[in-house]
Amino acid sequence: DVNVIDAYSTDSELEQYGLKVLKDDKGLFPPYQGAPLLRKETLQKYPELEKVLNKLSGKITDEEMRKMNYEVNVNGKSSEEVAKQFLQKEKLLR
Repeated sequence: DVNVIDAYSTDSELEQYGLKVLKDDKGLFPPYQGAPLLRKETLQKYPELEKVLNKLSGKITDEEMRKMNYEVNVNGKSSEEVAKQFLQKEKLLR
């Protein structure tokens, strides 16, 4: 039996097993924030990407990311499909 585990707030297992997330009121763990990464050459070739990617800022909460991870890791959906659905829901993709 396990009573406590160390996990990221975006882990799909939190959703899968109905685990309770404890508040880190001591600030022991640093915030986990995803960020888009791309090669300089890619940005030079497609400069419009910077503006488009910046529209994602603040859109993906821990809960949203956990749900998307769940769809991929547990329900077997492709990451491309899940990302596309999220972008369409946020009206960032038609």
